[in-house]
Amino acid sequence: MGPPGRILDAVSDQLATAVRGYLDHLAVERGLARNTVSAYRRDLDRYQRFLAGRGITDFAGTAEADVTAFLAELRTPDAEHRPLSAASASRAVIAVRGLHRFAAREGIAAADPAREVRPPAPPMRLPKALPVTDVIRLLDAAGAGEPPMSLRDRALLELLYGTGARISELVGADVDDLDLAEPGDGGQRPALLKVRGKGSKERVVPVGSYAKQALAAYLVRARPLLAVKGRGGPALLLNARGGRLTRQGAWQLIKAAADRAGLGAGAVSPHTLRHCFATHLLDGGADVRVVQELLGHASVTTTQIYTLVTVDKLREVYAAAHPRAR
Repeated sequence: MGPPGRILDAVSDQLATAVRGYLDHLAVERGLARNTVSAYRRDLDRYQRFLAGRGITDFAGTAEADVTAFLAELRTPDAEHRPLSAASASRAVIAVRGLHRFAAREGIAAADPAREVRPPAPPMRLPKALPVTDVIRLLDAAGAGEPPMSLRDRALLELLYGTGARISELVGADVDDLDLAEPGDGGQRPALLKVRGKGSKERVVPVGSYAKQALAAYLVRARPLLAVKGRGGPALLLNARGGRLTRQGAWQLIKAAADRAGLGAGAVSPHTLRHCFATHLLDGGADVRVVQELLGHASVTTTQIYTLVTVDKLREVYAAAHPRAR
């Protein structure tokens, strides 16, 4: 492969134009999230450089062997790149397959050389969920500090565990997205929260009584004190300066709560509580389709990985309790 500058110069207008059109298609017509489109852009920039390094300047000169060689390069370290994980390499190949499919459909290319190239299957990793007792310790630790920050931290963690929402969905939520029960309903109707998931898809999730109480305390006793430090924006969760809480800020406060709870700062992440939400629901007898809707998974296959966790738990209980299990 030649010097980077020459390779950049060799990238053809045809390929670059097709990439721009494909990324616009993903963002506008398919509504993919901005982070996903950005990741695809990086993958396709690397693909164009790879083709230019092989002297390929248009779709007509691209063969299946070139796409396969690109996949091999993704998994092989060189002077400029570390080897990608199976998951990252899979995403890059999916981006390349999508580009070629788009080019063939739009008449930019006569054929689709990537059609038979399959992305590597990432290894199945079972999500790690904390026992309920550890979750309670974590939630208590989040609210153990001084208000107003402790009230906000408790509200955030109660929401993460009580709704299963992604951290990006919660820090992106506004006050108007929250529908607290009316004062005259006797506290029987659960609160509701509208969140925006991947691809800007909206869903409404119920907010249980513990999270509801934590939210009420935060909204009455903490958020007004934080809001006066900023510009009074619409964000539900505010930082110490009155602005919208960021994912990085949420990550730090969760690590601090985990450390205070004696769980270890590196043992808990925002996604850990999402895993706990799903696993504990299934352990309690919830239908996997209901959990799928609550998590906002597009496919039930994604949710079914949590059923493997509960099966493992069943095996452990069986092996420990049944006299003829071993």
